[in-house]
Amino acid sequence: MIWKFKYGHPFETEAVAEHIKETEEAPPLGTVSLQNGFRWRYELAKDDIVYGLGEAVRGINKRGHRYISHASDDPHHMESTQSLYGAHNFIVIAGEQNFGLFVDHPAKVTFDIGYTCSDILEISCQEADLYFYMIDGETPYTVVKQFRKIIGRSYIPPKFAFGFGQSRWGYRTKEDFRRVADGYRANHIPIDMLYMDIDYMQDFKDFTINGEEFVDFPAFVKEMKERNIRLIPIIDAGVKVEKGYPVYEEGVKNGYFCKRADGSDFVAAVWPGDTHFPDVLNPEARRWFGSCYRSLIEQGIEGFWNDMNEPAIFYTPEGLEAASRLMREYMEDETGAVSMFQVREALTGLQNHQDYYKAFYHQVDGRMVRHDKVHNLFGYNMTRAADEGFERIAPDKRFLLFSRSSYIGMHRCGGIWTGDNKSWWSHILLNLQMMPALNMCGFLYTGADLGGFGDHTTRDLLLRWLAFGVFTPLMRNHSAIDTREQECYQFEGVEDFRHIVEVRYRLLPYLYSEYMKAALSDDLYFKPLAFEYPRDTFAPRVEDQLMLGGEIMITPVYTQNAKGRYVYLPEEMRFVKFMPDGSIHQETLSPGHHYVEIALNEVPLFIRSGKCIPVAKAAECVAELQTDALELLGYPGAEYLLYDDDGTYKDYDDPANRRLLKKMS
Repeated sequence: MIWKFKYGHPFETEAVAEHIKETEEAPPLGTVSLQNGFRWRYELAKDDIVYGLGEAVRGINKRGHRYISHASDDPHHMESTQSLYGAHNFIVIAGEQNFGLFVDHPAKVTFDIGYTCSDILEISCQEADLYFYMIDGETPYTVVKQFRKIIGRSYIPPKFAFGFGQSRWGYRTKEDFRRVADGYRANHIPIDMLYMDIDYMQDFKDFTINGEEFVDFPAFVKEMKERNIRLIPIIDAGVKVEKGYPVYEEGVKNGYFCKRADGSDFVAAVWPGDTHFPDVLNPEARRWFGSCYRSLIEQGIEGFWNDMNEPAIFYTPEGLEAASRLMREYMEDETGAVSMFQVREALTGLQNHQDYYKAFYHQVDGRMVRHDKVHNLFGYNMTRAADEGFERIAPDKRFLLFSRSSYIGMHRCGGIWTGDNKSWWSHILLNLQMMPALNMCGFLYTGADLGGFGDHTTRDLLLRWLAFGVFTPLMRNHSAIDTREQECYQFEGVEDFRHIVEVRYRLLPYLYSEYMKAALSDDLYFKPLAFEYPRDTFAPRVEDQLMLGGEIMITPVYTQNAKGRYVYLPEEMRFVKFMPDGSIHQETLSPGHHYVEIALNEVPLFIRSGKCIPVAKAAECVAELQTDALELLGYPGAEYLLYDDDGTYKDYDDPANRRLLKKMS
């Protein structure tokens, strides 16, 4: 059953796609207080587990920490981090009572999950203007499936988007991209996408191309596509303030940018310097901004990644002036009234200062809404703008689209990547632990920067991370400027990298099939073990293994110098390893705990009892994959329902897309 409670005057986020009738009753579980904002309080049982919150730090079980739902540009994902790029306000309590909660509130929300008091769950926000949903179910899994149904179908990308992609902040010229394409093709490492970070633009201006470095850009896009490589450019949230720049001129002329209280266009500094933010909560401005993608689509582009859309702010003119004034006072002060620590705090606090978000407004239904009241919706609506634009530009075609910032509801428009992570072993585990929670919130097309974005990766770290990335729908190697180059061919033993990426393509018929079945039935692609084994008392405590689709369990290695790892099997399973010589090792293991050896150049998975999965021959791009003669791995007599379509258009319900395969021996 689903209850919807209304408090105050909620902002309509459109996160929930189905109409749910509001109830006048009090929530059947927990207590609500409306003094000094909204507060819901619930006493957790000793063994209750709390799932959800999408993009958040710590484990699959979120108990024991405080999380603040406030879209934040923070590349330092520590255990103590409370806010990341997305705001995904859905949790599931599993234990003596199984129920879910969705707090549909676009401003800051705090989830204190046994942090202040170990047995108390408390959800709070400063203003009691929200919709509060409660969902009960027999199991945590049934709770999640009810929620997935009411928030609407997850985004479906084109099939090429399930290939491997290479990215780096710092590719500046055609020759940079050609060199990377040559490196992959010459070493026969499969690849389908090259991502274009901010350097492809002219002076960091959205929807522009650096004319000197990319002469005849459409011809270059065509050249890459003829090599079965798509170019995927980045689009940032800030529009450069520059006379003569058409996007800026159109936005100013038509009032499409966010405003200050006095009605002037709000100015914030990001990569181009002074910028304006498109008012994507205003339907007219959103339509305009979405139409801006047409200029690149007409040059052959078939995918985009939206960035800096929390929105990130380096500083504002007012903030910079205040910090400069304090610096001058410090330099001229002879009494010690201004300390060095005050100056340092003022300078380091310039970026993403909370006061900036109180200084600009959106125009919504004829009224001015202060940004901090709806902050978590900006990235969602920027990506929604693009998705709605694609529907007008090419309504039958699928485009690749993913974003850094998001809110539940955006999952219908695009995917996400998990932001600016680090080349740390702990971030492989964090990547794994985020996946089921993101799926619970509707985000199926997701993945991390494999190898780590910040810091310098190592050969073994990248190999282990790729071996997990084999299974994430978005599989992208991405790194920051001034870090070690981490393209797969940059390391010794390139054959190991080739093999691991080839495994992705060998498994792609299965991975794509399971993704599509999850998206079309409002289900999960990644699940905690306990969702599939609700009566297994140990499964809820497993934090480093995931169920994928209906047939397999994955057990990545995420520690340095490990020769293998311990795994827990809730039932008999077939242990499979893809070996570097192209062979496939298979053995049957009994239920319980096992130590399994997994070399750096091996990719492991477990097939559930009585199941089988399809495997293709390796290919160097998605277009070359052959799915008419698939090998089946697993148990004799098992059947597998394969979903396979053209990967380009939206005829999802064609019966020809599904065919039954049976493993004979």
